[in-house]
Amino acid sequence: MEINKELFGENQLQQIQFGLEEGLDVSWYAKPEFDYQQMEEIRLGLEEGLDVSVYAKPEFGWGQMREIRLGFEKGLDVSWYAKPDFNWGQMEQIRIGLEEGVDVSVYAKPEFNWGQMMEIRLGLGKDLDVSIYAKPEFDEWQMKEIRLGLEESLDVSRYAKPEFNSTQMFQIRHGLKARVDVSVYANKVYFWKVMEEVRLGLEKGLDVSIYFKPEFSWEQMREIRYGLEKGLDITWYAKKEFSWGSMREIRFGLEAGVDVSVYAKPDFNWGQMEQIRIGLEEGVDVSVYAKPEFSAKKMEDILKLLIELKGLL
Repeated sequence: MEINKELFGENQLQQIQFGLEEGLDVSWYAKPEFDYQQMEEIRLGLEEGLDVSVYAKPEFGWGQMREIRLGFEKGLDVSWYAKPDFNWGQMEQIRIGLEEGVDVSVYAKPEFNWGQMMEIRLGLGKDLDVSIYAKPEFDEWQMKEIRLGLEESLDVSRYAKPEFNSTQMFQIRHGLKARVDVSVYANKVYFWKVMEEVRLGLEKGLDVSIYFKPEFSWEQMREIRYGLEKGLDITWYAKKEFSWGSMREIRFGLEAGVDVSVYAKPDFNWGQMEQIRIGLEEGVDVSVYAKPEFSAKKMEDILKLLIELKGLL
């Protein structure tokens, strides 16, 4: 075959040369419409005596060609996926399914992306009832949560619903594993971090009604939960007027055993509270600077002086 070198790039010519050296019929791929990677896949197929006519087509990218070639090598029925409708990732999942002997007809459909196909394939491999989640309305991350729940023999009907995103599903699944009453928080309106705080509280046997309220952000919920776990008097800070940072500083003070009444006031922001708390822990007279009109930085400067003076006494 006469090759017009002007029509090909260096890498393409290299693939043609490799084929000629092996005595292959390079006419299958010595065409300008194939890039060098496509040429390589066709060449490798010819070297192995495969029927490259199935994939030696410009509409297949090199990744798709590779998956078809790999299927041929293993004696698989590549007709399941040797279609331009499938990208190489989808082809790979169908190929692996054929190798594993699962019923690929369940997911060898263009409406599923490769991640969804993988989750369905994994479920089929474990003899799970994949019909529960093998639906295009579930993305691959939702499918994963449902699959894991089925593997754990959980009642996935509690969350196998399109209205729950995967992070919400995760929280409900873990609640079911911990045998808590997930009905308390299994509602699509709740952000997953809110669900997490409620779940963690239920797992510890806490009275989550104390902080599971619309006026609290998940960060505030977390601070109240931490306090309940440590047996602190959270009434000092379980109030919507305190930011989560302020709640944290009051919690730290309660843990340290200082008189938080000095600074547990909405007049102070969390930075000011921090400086007052540190002063109380250091045993200095915080009344010198525990004033709302002083910024946190000014408080810090005064605190440093008070600590130095205390050290001189």
